[in-house]
Amino acid sequence: MTAAIVQRVLGLLIVLFSSTMLLPIGWGLYFDDGTWSVFVASFLIVAGIGLALWWPVRRRRQELRLRGGFLVVALAWIVLGTLGATPLLLADAPQMSFTDAVFEAVSGLTTTGATVLVGLDSLPPSILFYRQLLQWVGGLGIIVFAVAIMPLLGVGGMQLYRAETPGPARETRLTPRVTQTAKALLNVYVGITFVCGAAYWLAGMSFFDAVCHSFSTVAIGGFSTHDASIGYFNSPLIELVAVVFMFIAAVNFALHFLAWRDKRLTSYLTDPEFRSYAWILGVLSTIVLGYLLWQQQYGSVAETVTKGLFQAVSIATTTGYTTDDFAAWPGALPVLLIFASFIGGCAGSTAGGMKVMRWSLIYKQSVRELQRLVHPSAEIPVKLGTRAVHPRVVDSVWGFFAAYIIVFIVIMLILLTTGMDQTSAFAAVAATINNLGPGLGDVSSGFGEVTVIAKWCGVCAMLLGRLEIFTLLVLITPTFWRG
Repeated sequence: MTAAIVQRVLGLLIVLFSSTMLLPIGWGLYFDDGTWSVFVASFLIVAGIGLALWWPVRRRRQELRLRGGFLVVALAWIVLGTLGATPLLLADAPQMSFTDAVFEAVSGLTTTGATVLVGLDSLPPSILFYRQLLQWVGGLGIIVFAVAIMPLLGVGGMQLYRAETPGPARETRLTPRVTQTAKALLNVYVGITFVCGAAYWLAGMSFFDAVCHSFSTVAIGGFSTHDASIGYFNSPLIELVAVVFMFIAAVNFALHFLAWRDKRLTSYLTDPEFRSYAWILGVLSTIVLGYLLWQQQYGSVAETVTKGLFQAVSIATTTGYTTDDFAAWPGALPVLLIFASFIGGCAGSTAGGMKVMRWSLIYKQSVRELQRLVHPSAEIPVKLGTRAVHPRVVDSVWGFFAAYIIVFIVIMLILLTTGMDQTSAFAAVAATINNLGPGLGDVSSGFGEVTVIAKWCGVCAMLLGRLEIFTLLVLITPTFWRG
């Protein structure tokens, strides 16, 4: 692993990322909100940093190996999350501290949707658009974008792709070349975003709101241009559009590509993870709607269905949009929804959480162990659908589960030492490590009032969740640096 190669790729990624600060300029000029100069200055600063890193090592083109890929991905998310705060720091509105600006930028880039801001309706439109754009770029992953549109990087693109792609979908290739695979995923991502934006616009959103919310919906991000989130529009049709596209975005994008390429839906129906995902959402929605109807939480059945279904899908897919304060719902529903976010969406989607595939394997492994108690000598494979899963994959899932729980406990204990109550601490870690956004207790309305230490813990949790724990934890192991 050569430091110069890592420096070169990181510099190019920063230059690529700086282009995200050019797009809001058009909205700033259109709305005349006085922020265009902020984004010009931010672009020059971030691009300058990228060029300063790239220029001294621009001629180094050795192959980037696996360890280098992990290091580039980890550094990219940390550095880009920090540099993404530049426009928020330079703008007159909102006025943000360094901690708050980094928290907001990392929350956007990791598609978490947790926020420290209030008064979104009065902020400059270009700032609002930039927040949404961060989520859209982070949704598919800046590394996949780079592999798709920068094949001349001169590095092993597969190493970046493997380090960036979540969990069990890590080795999936839709095409013979990784660059073509990244481009295929990018095309599907852009296509779904376009259809989502058009649907929002036809349902009654303004063009600006439709574009912004299509970005955060397909990215499973949850940022909105309004404090009341989707509830601002008070439109059952808009809520239905959001539910449909939240469901779609939490499905493995490889299935979307295969369905589009083959012009049939059998790719979904034959996929065991998709079937489990649909079943989980169906059961969760039924429980939520049944309990809300029983408790007569809303005045009509129609309102109960729209509010209950929307929140169930939004929280379970880790999108984080809201149309009502679900934290004030009766009984166990708020905690049930938070627990649902630990499952999240499918591997290979933009959703957070531990992913449906991992939970399916954990469940099947548990069933196998029960069967072994009765038949200790039997060879019982763990299967997904009709295919046996390699024991190494099952072991890695259990290792990931253990690491996830340990990291969760450590961060929660730190938050408790800052004076946060148990409910708020649990919900804050769940909201950040699952890339969910909204929580319970003190963080039910945002992270603006929590301590500085709690915000930095949130930043760490968001990055760990987005990179699925191991990509960051592997960097602190002696084995990684030894050879």
